[in-house]
Amino acid sequence: MRTYLVYTMAALAEIAGCFSAWAYFRRGASAFWLVPGTASLLLFTFLLARIESAAGRTFAAYGGVYIAASLVWLWSVEGIRPDRWDLIGAVICLAGASIILLGPRPA
Repeated sequence: MRTYLVYTMAALAEIAGCFSAWAYFRRGASAFWLVPGTASLLLFTFLLARIESAAGRTFAAYGGVYIAASLVWLWSVEGIRPDRWDLIGAVICLAGASIILLGPRPA
């Protein structure tokens, strides 16, 4: 369960960091938006490095969590409610991430 929490925190940090750059480049926000965005991206890398698994497996499983967290961001920050296809896709991605994380591995 700790792993899912770290993944969720990492996803929110990554999305926030990327959103700050997006706001600067696409919405004309102040360059000061890049300061907390950079800090947020550094936090993301720190958190993802805390996962106890091979890097490739960590990144693969993280992808599913990132997709679900992006839809939460879409709704909570951008005010756009995900539709049923978004939700079905997120469930499939989270199932895949769980298989990668929880699958039996040789000792």
